[in-house]
Amino acid sequence: MNFIEALKLKSKLFFIFIIITVGLLFIGIMGAINLNSMKKNLDSLYFGSFVPVIELNTILQTYHGNLASSIYKAKNMQITPYGVKLQIKLSINTIEREWKNYEAHFKRNGEAEYVEYVAAEIKDTNRYFYTILEAIENGHDAKDLVMSNVEKKITHIHEVVNKLIDYEVEVAKYERKAFLNVYGSILLKVGSILGIVIFSVMIISFYVFKSIQSNQTALEIATKKLKIANKKLENASYTDTLTGLHNRRYFNLIYDREIKRAKRNHSYITFMMLDIDYFKQYNDTYGHIEGDAALKSVAKVFKDILKRPSDFVFRLGGEEFGILLTETPESNSTVVASNICDAIKAREIKHAGSKVNNFLTVSIGVACCIADEALNEEVLISRADEMLYSAKERGRDRYSITTNISVATPHVAEETSA
Repeated sequence: MNFIEALKLKSKLFFIFIIITVGLLFIGIMGAINLNSMKKNLDSLYFGSFVPVIELNTILQTYHGNLASSIYKAKNMQITPYGVKLQIKLSINTIEREWKNYEAHFKRNGEAEYVEYVAAEIKDTNRYFYTILEAIENGHDAKDLVMSNVEKKITHIHEVVNKLIDYEVEVAKYERKAFLNVYGSILLKVGSILGIVIFSVMIISFYVFKSIQSNQTALEIATKKLKIANKKLENASYTDTLTGLHNRRYFNLIYDREIKRAKRNHSYITFMMLDIDYFKQYNDTYGHIEGDAALKSVAKVFKDILKRPSDFVFRLGGEEFGILLTETPESNSTVVASNICDAIKAREIKHAGSKVNNFLTVSIGVACCIADEALNEEVLISRADEMLYSAKERGRDRYSITTNISVATPHVAEETSA
């Protein structure tokens, strides 16, 4: 049996409740981590890198670094005319490519006019450098180039593009701030919704758990009541309703069980058959209501004398009773039988119809032996019945006992007056 199956129902429900709660908390934590990671990635992708700004800075660096530097070197004879032409073409191509990339980005309302202006200035500046390129290609000496004009052009385009860079930086800051506000709002909403969901699930789980626990408690109470009722019903099925003694049905169950136990242990077993003397005459004289009262009084004597858990008393029918004693030798069985006879007479229940005494009396037949595998259960009852008949033949108000329970050998009975 695995761990879950080994748990009781309450423990299983509590275990499930803990798993659900931990799972929801884990989902919430992972959701927050992923949202934060997403924010960082977006922030890095769209705002941290300043892609448009990088493109514009590349344009400025090309003007300042490549174009201006190449022309300066050409004027000072530090580079060949071919190298100058190659540098000018590559630089202009780079500027045009970066500007084209920049223009491809999303543009907001109000930006188009200045972007067009910058595009025109870049085009004009590039045209200026193309003019220098044509002059060099036509054989003009690079020494004749006027650097002040070149610097003026470079400075002008720098101012124009730098304004656009400043604008893009401000836009990027604004967009990032707006995004962070939106992100904070989304995170708050997601966190609130997730918190509500977790709280709701926990509340629902708690009430479900409480409901199931209440149902289980009610079921346990009902089960206990049912067990008690079944026990009472079982006791009722084994109990004589008038006297409260065990009935014949219970006798059939206990007698067989105790005989087998005595055989296993090779211990003493005693069975007594009891009969109220002249009980028919008692009923005829006093009526059945008094007869029932007499039966109850006799049963009370049995209960007072026989108190061991291993002593069993049965009402076998009418005024006939049976007593089964375990681990009780012959001497003790004799004492019990004698005490019963004396105790019933001592209650002084008047019996005018009796031929042996003015009060109610009983006759008892006792069969006692050490049980072994040869013991026949029916013979033990038969011997007790014979002893009862013997007691009645000898004058009633007495007991007769035998220890000879053999089938083959005739029994020898000791008949004793109480």
